[in-house]
Amino acid sequence: MKWLDLPFSKVARGSVKLPGSKSISNRILLLAALSEGTTHIHDLLASDDTARMLDALTKLGIIITQSSGHDYCVAGANSKFPVIEADLFLGNAGTAFRPLVAVLSLMQGHYRLSGVPRMHERPIADLVDALRQIGASITYLGNPGYPPLEIGPASMQNQDESLTVNVKGNVSSQFLTGLLMALPLTGKQSVINVSGNLISKPYIELTLAQMQRFGVKVEQHDWQQFVIPPQQIYRSPGKVSVEGDASSASYFLAAGAIGQGPVRVHGVGRDSVQGDIRFAAALEMMGATITMGEHWIEASSTAVNGKKPLHAIELDCNHIPDAAMTLAVTALFAEGTTVLYNIASWRLKETDRLAAMANELRKVGAIVEEGSDYLRITPPVNGLTPDIAIDTYDDHRMAMCFSLVSFGAPVRINDPDCVAKTFPNYFELFSQLVHTS
Repeated sequence: MKWLDLPFSKVARGSVKLPGSKSISNRILLLAALSEGTTHIHDLLASDDTARMLDALTKLGIIITQSSGHDYCVAGANSKFPVIEADLFLGNAGTAFRPLVAVLSLMQGHYRLSGVPRMHERPIADLVDALRQIGASITYLGNPGYPPLEIGPASMQNQDESLTVNVKGNVSSQFLTGLLMALPLTGKQSVINVSGNLISKPYIELTLAQMQRFGVKVEQHDWQQFVIPPQQIYRSPGKVSVEGDASSASYFLAAGAIGQGPVRVHGVGRDSVQGDIRFAAALEMMGATITMGEHWIEASSTAVNGKKPLHAIELDCNHIPDAAMTLAVTALFAEGTTVLYNIASWRLKETDRLAAMANELRKVGAIVEEGSDYLRITPPVNGLTPDIAIDTYDDHRMAMCFSLVSFGAPVRINDPDCVAKTFPNYFELFSQLVHTS
């Protein structure tokens, strides 16, 4: 579909069952493949990103069967992939690419990893440099510092009882996630020292939680050092369920806050291990009413004396880098100027999200100041400009975020099918919640 026209909607009301978390899905798939035993996975996300991981693991010799729509059975390979030579295409799936680079660099095989053109623009030097410290053989096949990559057998010359790796923490948390998931395969005590300010800490918490589900514990010291005790192996927990995607929840919760609500999302709740659950607290700061259960969250709002129900906030978004995009569009419906900062990582995602978000917000009439790591957003005085065509930059989150513009004016979303990366039926579910009267 080249575009999708969304009509002006006055209210949002109803409930939606969230798809499984992308971040949890791809972590669990890889850990299950590396484990001793068979893992039955319930509610795995069906999306382009998980399809890339499933395809890669199958090519690496992992036996995976689909028992029903979102349920899979993964036969673990006990720390060593059966196939030692493979070409893997991973699309634009960072949650597949970065951890697989780390794991495959310890596999003593020959592998080539590539992706779409945008993936070849996303830096990976910090991860490669860290892996080379322990003898990994990784060659850049294009621009130095970027995919595609060729991986050869590691030269594990370091016969010490422990390994020490240094990695930068201020570019992408996926580099640290890859190291954390891969290093237990060595059987040695491993120490990871993080330099700089570690961004997206909740995603590292998520990684550690999934590793623990599969029997590997990591000691964490002030987010600057991680110690993996020796002689740990991944063991299947038998059955695991993937909770709903908290990042995907943000669009519906924002719809409930902007469009009066209530809107309830099912599949993620107050005990979620995902960092983006904190998006609900940000909405609450803006004036929304939030209620939570164990496995659900609900958002609504009430206008007082004809004023907008939401008000502007200033927020450090390091802890919710993906869901912060939703806040940027929600700011169009808030009184005052919203400032979102500590979001430099946006520039290295599926597109340069800082530039893309600023461009599209300006199209609908917002006054936007784009800094190196922040956005300052002031909504237009006389309402949003109607019938604007929003460009999505082949970025699923741009498409989903800007669906919220329809609460202020009719809007066209270009290339809406890009949501297939994480949420193929997003617009179908969104249309069921919004009402024009």
